[in-house]
Amino acid sequence: MKEIKRNINMPSLERIQEELSTAKSPDDFFGKEGIFSRLFAKTLNEMLQGELEDHLGYPKYSSEGQLSGNSRNGSYKRKLKTSEGELDLEVPRDRKGEFEPQIIERYQTRTSEFDNKIIAMYGHGTTVGDIAESINDMYGIELSKDQISTITDKILPLVDEWRNRPLESIYPIVYLDCIHIKLKREGKIMNTAVYVCLGIDLEGKKDILGHWIGDGGEGANFWLSVVTDLQSRGVKDILIACVDGLQGFKDAIIAVFPETKIQRCIIHQIRNTLRYVNWRDKKEFMRDLKTIYQANTKEEARSNLESITKKWKGSYAIALRSWDTNWEDLTTYFDYAKQIRKLIYTTNSVEGYNRMLRKVTKSKSIFPTDNSVFKMFYLATKNVMKKWTMPLPDWGIILSQLSIRFEGRLPL
Repeated sequence: MKEIKRNINMPSLERIQEELSTAKSPDDFFGKEGIFSRLFAKTLNEMLQGELEDHLGYPKYSSEGQLSGNSRNGSYKRKLKTSEGELDLEVPRDRKGEFEPQIIERYQTRTSEFDNKIIAMYGHGTTVGDIAESINDMYGIELSKDQISTITDKILPLVDEWRNRPLESIYPIVYLDCIHIKLKREGKIMNTAVYVCLGIDLEGKKDILGHWIGDGGEGANFWLSVVTDLQSRGVKDILIACVDGLQGFKDAIIAVFPETKIQRCIIHQIRNTLRYVNWRDKKEFMRDLKTIYQANTKEEARSNLESITKKWKGSYAIALRSWDTNWEDLTTYFDYAKQIRKLIYTTNSVEGYNRMLRKVTKSKSIFPTDNSVFKMFYLATKNVMKKWTMPLPDWGIILSQLSIRFEGRLPL
């Protein structure tokens, strides 16, 4: 068969001008009955005809077709969902049934751009029901909740790839915290923790290293699996880990990264302490606590703790007991200069990220599966990380100080 140049007749300038001239307002261009939708449908139909012509090797009505052994054989209807509405297509056929259009794949019912719009809405926290309603309002297309879930499931390979991607070998600082969601498991709705690890890399940039769904029995074994996951993905050293008093975490991280320094979040410690203090005493008690965590040195802080304990031991001995029990992990930050102290005495960095996750998940009363959690958290993370392009303030000074403090553990 002689090779011919593909002949795809795009809409003529006259036809485009004719369509455009029917507009009476900007709204006439968009939506299921809009001008763009009609032009798009006509263009695709003509491109399909061009593909068939290319496949057969001769133009329509040409005498060459009489000896070719194959010919046109009508067409069948197909609907294609797009961001301009649902298009009615006429897909041509050949007698031998060999023609496979390339522009529209077999069984394709949606354009990827249409799917991407749905995935984007899902990633911003729009519920499946609201997505279906919005799509119907904008494009006149009815989608079931199952269809929308199927569309969003397309990103699961990307989610798995992201969750298992290689990490940097060294993270000067990591933060661990959690956000609670309602998750359906084994037919029960459970209040479940999703743990988040945020790392600061050698360039001073933030990165979310992963999400892990708790199983209700979190402890050293659970955290060992998390830390081992980080190690298996390439992490060889963590200088400082900042945590919210997570039970079992210290033992787990020391088992894998024995030289890592642990800093418990001071803000969480204060909140937990104030739970035991009568509201009438909270103002004065809080002033006293400041003399501990705002002290200039660890020795000064310790002295102030002892004074406060003597003052309040009759009323709030239990409130202050955890300061004494966790003293070493609460006061790690005193070993560093003020730029590093500011970074590590609280888990605010990861809590800011968690606040963004809460905005996205607030309309999601219940997550039906673990995958639905991973999908939404992945999309939300991708959105927030677009803003994380710059290193932390004063990072050059901070890295220099860390290089001295952790001599030999950072590349020169």
